[in-house]
Amino acid sequence: MAFHPTRRAGAWRGLALSLLLALGAVHAAQAAPKPSERSKQKAAAETERAALSRKLANLKAEIGKTESAKEDAADTLAESEEAISDANRSLRELASEQSQLNSKVAELAAEQLRLSATVAAQKQQLAKLLREQYLAGNEDRIKLLLSGDNPNRINRELQLMAYVSQSQARLLDSLRSNLKKVEENQAAAQNAKQELDEIAEEERQQKSRLEQEKARRTATLASLSKKLATQRKEAGRMEQDAQRLDAMVDKLNKLIEEQARIAAAEKARQEKLAAERAAKAKADAEARVLARAKAQAERERLAQEAKKAGKPAPKPLPAEEEPKVAAKPEASEQRDEKSPRPSEVALAPVVPDGVFARLKGALPMPVAGKVEKHFGSKNADGVAWKGMVVKAGPGAEVRAVAAGRVVHATWLRGYGNFIIIDHGGQYWSGYGYNESLLKRAGDVVKAGEVIATVGNTGGYEESGLYFEMRHQGKPIDPAGWVKF
Repeated sequence: MAFHPTRRAGAWRGLALSLLLALGAVHAAQAAPKPSERSKQKAAAETERAALSRKLANLKAEIGKTESAKEDAADTLAESEEAISDANRSLRELASEQSQLNSKVAELAAEQLRLSATVAAQKQQLAKLLREQYLAGNEDRIKLLLSGDNPNRINRELQLMAYVSQSQARLLDSLRSNLKKVEENQAAAQNAKQELDEIAEEERQQKSRLEQEKARRTATLASLSKKLATQRKEAGRMEQDAQRLDAMVDKLNKLIEEQARIAAAEKARQEKLAAERAAKAKADAEARVLARAKAQAERERLAQEAKKAGKPAPKPLPAEEEPKVAAKPEASEQRDEKSPRPSEVALAPVVPDGVFARLKGALPMPVAGKVEKHFGSKNADGVAWKGMVVKAGPGAEVRAVAAGRVVHATWLRGYGNFIIIDHGGQYWSGYGYNESLLKRAGDVVKAGEVIATVGNTGGYEESGLYFEMRHQGKPIDPAGWVKF
């Protein structure tokens, strides 16, 4: 049966219009890229970090009030040593971000190639369908039904036409979906490129800052060399430094205990909320069952009465349908000003009690090197070392001896850039004299993770690592814990 040219052209125009609408998504792919989320995420993280830093700074300030106003020569180096540490940490973090983004860009490029090939194949397939439909056309369904032809043939033709239409619709839907993926892929690639540009600029700034601070520290160190040498020989200086660290540890212990209490209270609150929600859900389900049973009983009663009166029975109770309404949060679930913020639990222990104690005698060395000062040995003033000093080259990686949370990571007089890790069960490890601290207070670290690099900050003469361990705030000999 011939197909009318007008109908053929109309069908061709309809399919062509669908194709043009699908291909219109290509133009959207060229739209302006989404702004980078990296800056927003960094700002949010810095806000939480700043709140914690203020708490730790207050602890240091309280300790400083009880000391003599006499300036230590090493204090003059503090600002530049902290700045060098910060710049090195930022460079390391940026390098890590850059590596991850480069991997992401490579994955996006591979996905873009795959999608482009798929879209090209689907466009060719649609173009072929358009040509075939234009040349051959499809019989109009109404005309086919009214043709008076064999009903079996009509049925077969109608089914065939339905299959063709469904195939075309699926192909168009698939093309639209793939074009949308292309758009999303291009936006993600543009966003990643923007983030890489941000990282490159930050790296340039940090490298410039690092060079300036190293030059500044070298000049300051040269001008203070005689004063530093004199102060190192002063009796009681090491003892004062140790007392300052003891005071810091005591105050940190109190802060951590408070944060652990807050974390435990928040956990109990969440468990209580979960129990309340479960109880409420159970009560609601029981109430619905009871209400349905009552309604069914009432209908049965009405049915019996209608039967006696010769009236039609009421309709049976329909299947229960749950209303699709979003549940409102309970008042106890809504956050209020008393709910803990991230900075309020940033120092709470993350390792259960008893885990660290089982590692006694099996801890790895925090840095490769020779032990130069042993726990309990005395200096020229007769003051015993509360930790040990491991001689190592500048820039050597310092690793956490066990998993835990960083509770202190800043410059401390007598110890330079100093980092403390809470391993749970009131066990701590401390790492001093570092050139750079690669972790911040509140960070969770794994066993063996790099946390710092070796240096000679805090006025120490040679490059090395000061390492100490504490239990319940009291120094303990690392020799009984670490495999040397």
